[in-house]
Amino acid sequence: MRILVWFRNDLRLHDHEPLHDALQMGKSVIPVYCLDPRQFGQTTFGFPKTGAFRAQFLLESLANLRASLRSRGSDLILRQGKPEEVLPALTRELQADAIHWHEEVTAEETQVEAAVVSKLDALGVAANTYWGATLFHVDDLPFAIAKLPEVFTQFRKKVEAHSTVYPTFPTPQQLPPLPAGLEPGDIPTLTDLGLTPPPQDDRAQMHFPGGETAGLARLEHYVWQADRLRVYKDTRNGMLNPDDSSKLSPWLALGCLSPRQIYETVQRYEETRVKNDSTYWLVFELLWRDYFRFICAKHGDRIFYPSGLQGIKIDWKQDWPRFEAWCRGETGYPLVDANMQELAATGFMSNRGRQNVASFLTKNLGIDWRMGAEWFESLLIDYDVCSNWGNWNYAAGVGNDARGFRYFNIPKQAKDYDPDGTYVKHWLPALANVPAGKVHLPGNLLPVEQKRYNLRLGVDYPNPIVDLQRSVKATEQVYNAAIARHRR
Repeated sequence: MRILVWFRNDLRLHDHEPLHDALQMGKSVIPVYCLDPRQFGQTTFGFPKTGAFRAQFLLESLANLRASLRSRGSDLILRQGKPEEVLPALTRELQADAIHWHEEVTAEETQVEAAVVSKLDALGVAANTYWGATLFHVDDLPFAIAKLPEVFTQFRKKVEAHSTVYPTFPTPQQLPPLPAGLEPGDIPTLTDLGLTPPPQDDRAQMHFPGGETAGLARLEHYVWQADRLRVYKDTRNGMLNPDDSSKLSPWLALGCLSPRQIYETVQRYEETRVKNDSTYWLVFELLWRDYFRFICAKHGDRIFYPSGLQGIKIDWKQDWPRFEAWCRGETGYPLVDANMQELAATGFMSNRGRQNVASFLTKNLGIDWRMGAEWFESLLIDYDVCSNWGNWNYAAGVGNDARGFRYFNIPKQAKDYDPDGTYVKHWLPALANVPAGKVHLPGNLLPVEQKRYNLRLGVDYPNPIVDLQRSVKATEQVYNAAIARHRR
């Protein structure tokens, strides 16, 4: 009697219900991961679907999972191929009785699941699926998924009043050995996957090693050692200091950290140190993450449509020269450029930065939001399909909870969140000599000022590619025309 445990976006041993259940049954348990070649193809707009930063984080996480399994007497069986082909073949080879896995909710992943289930049914092998990516379990929501509120605040209030966070499943201390003669398989290199290892950028303020061990260490550091949870709400919008925010999202995205593990850590912190708005706010952010996943479960692939969840058909541009300037961080607006250069150099960007660059792309440049969403999908080490596409829906004004034509005032955001210009000067050294009061709008500098600050606009730093006010008014007209058509 044998059970395969198919690891997917849940690369951990703590709080892992499919593994826990398999062990409770007292049978031979075989951990498996499939490197699906489709995840290393191209997006619709031609970007690498899994870029080098994401792939490196994944490979490190797999290596860590394998090490953890080996330390407990087991191993990770790694195969390259489509799961609907690899898993049925393994069940035949090993004469397995069942496969356990955590289910997903978005189109590509659920299509793979359906194909796996179809093949397993034909073999008479049981497919046991589990819900495990959210803080609150789908079965404990105070409403059916079909009745999920379209406004986050309504969702949050009902869940907080009527739902309970389930306790985490224990981490196994010992695992049964693999069947004799079963070849584990090698973890490929980035080069094997057709990717070039990304160079280390000296400007990076934090390194994100993949894996459960590193994720738990980051949680321990942020909450207990640095003791930053107590000020999280006040500092979370900081863009330079690594401990201004929790930085747990990369490990959450691949399931190296369970959201319930974070919740229980927050509870212990509140019991032993302090309970305040900041400790609540970290849980609040986990609720947003839950919400996007439940929204995807409710609406299916609508989150990927150009018209978004609301079905608003806006005449988006696909202006490649301006889009590429945005990708390179060469728009002439330092807050946008610094964040985009950080993303290109590290595979990470703060949430505050993401909101601003998304607003600029959609509301100032009027460019198809899906291009931005796919660029983020390619680069972000914390790429989570539901959160990424849900947030881009929101930024473009086509998502749930969107409130008309809203945009970020880039200069005001810069003054509010980088008043001294420390962040933009860190990533854009050409602006090092420009005083804080002028660094966020260098395009306004007179020639004599440029000379004084040793800055040549158009040479050392680009001229603005668009006028902020005129561009936002033009995009608003397009948006309002789309809304009028939508309501007819």
